Amino acid sequence: MESPLISNELRKLIKSSNLISYSLSLIVLLIYFLFISILGFAPELFKIYILNTSITIGIALGLTTIILSIFLTFIYVMLSNLYLDQLKKKIKK
Repeated sequence: MESPLISNELRKLIKSSNLISYSLSLIVLLIYFLFISILGFAPELFKIYILNTSITIGIALGLTTIILSIFLTFIYVMLSNLYLDQLKKKIKK
């Protein structure tokens, strides 16, 4: 049962915050799950060298996973600063 003391703006803030954080968290979990699944089911792929260099596909995929996680964190911070903070300011007024 929802409390009548919660304003519509606060409900919108909570819903938006949850949607953003759960969506981005799910994307990060899927990226890590995909990385670990490939590592578990096809480890030989991680041994292949890229263009005759000393860098393997495993290193490249690992770095890509880390970079994507950092990028998604950046997206969350930007959305929070641009959208969620405006809703918080509106509620405080």
